[in-house]
Order: sequence, then C-alpha cells, then structure tokens
Amino acid sequence: GSYYGVAGPMTQGSLMDAGSSSEQVAGVSTSSSSGITGTAKQYIGSPYVWGGESPSGFDCSGFINYVYEKHGESIPRTVSGMYSASSKVSSPSPGDVVFFDTRGGPSHAGIYVGNNEFIHSGSSTGVTTSSLDSSYWGPRYMGAGQL
Repeated sequence: GSYYGVAGPMTQGSLMDAGSSSEQVAGVSTSSSSGITGTAKQYIGSPYVWGGESPSGFDCSGFINYVYEKHGESIPRTVSGMYSASSKVSSPSPGDVVFFDTRGGPSHAGIYVGNNEFIHSGSSTGVTTSSLDSSYWGPRYMGAGQL
C-alpha cells in the first residue's frame, strides 16, 4: 500500500526496535551522535510544514527538536534559540547542528551528517540532504554548534 505521510510497517518495526536498543544514551558521545544522524535519515522525504513538529510535516527547527527528543535531548524550539544555546565548534561532527543566515541572523538549521552534508527540512524540499558547499547554502553558512 501507499504510506505517504504515515509510518509504514517497516518504519514502525524499526522504531520499535530502536526503542529497545541499549545504544540509546543521553549526552554527547560517538554512539549518541551517530544515533542522531541515523534517526534524522529515517525522516528524509517528510514534507515541510511551517511550525511542523512531526513526521507528517516539519519546519527546520521542529525537525531538529523531534530528532533530538528521540534521544532524550531537550533543546530550544527556534533556530535563534538553538544558536544561542549551542557550544560553537570550528568544524562540525555528525550530530552537530549547522546554522544558516537566510534572512538576517540564524534563521535556518540542519543536522550535520558528515562529508560536508546536512539533513534539514527545507521549505521547498521537505526533509532532505544538502551540501554545505552548494551555491545556495555555502554563502549562508554561519557555523556549527553542539547542543
């Protein structure tokens, strides 16, 4: 069947398996950051919805909040709040948040996954992977932070 916007049986099974995994740990560690990127990748294809906070539709900060909450992390809801609360890093590691200035100050964010790529919920794309080097995101990149 078609499961557009709804978690299908395989996703449901993966989510149930992930919940019983002993690898889920709070705090920042290698397993935690790889878990965050793995969780983020599960939602590629979810649509963009302004103010959205669930797989049926995410905005950029709602997406990051949702992924971090799956790992027991409570973070600010807005991009500017995340930017203020983050510990800035000179180069991002998987699981770090990358920030962009799209309309004056930190106004868009995504989760760094490695290889100069990040996962985010873009208004024209929904949840997707993009490159920090792209002609759009590159000039707007502000930096990265750990939450």
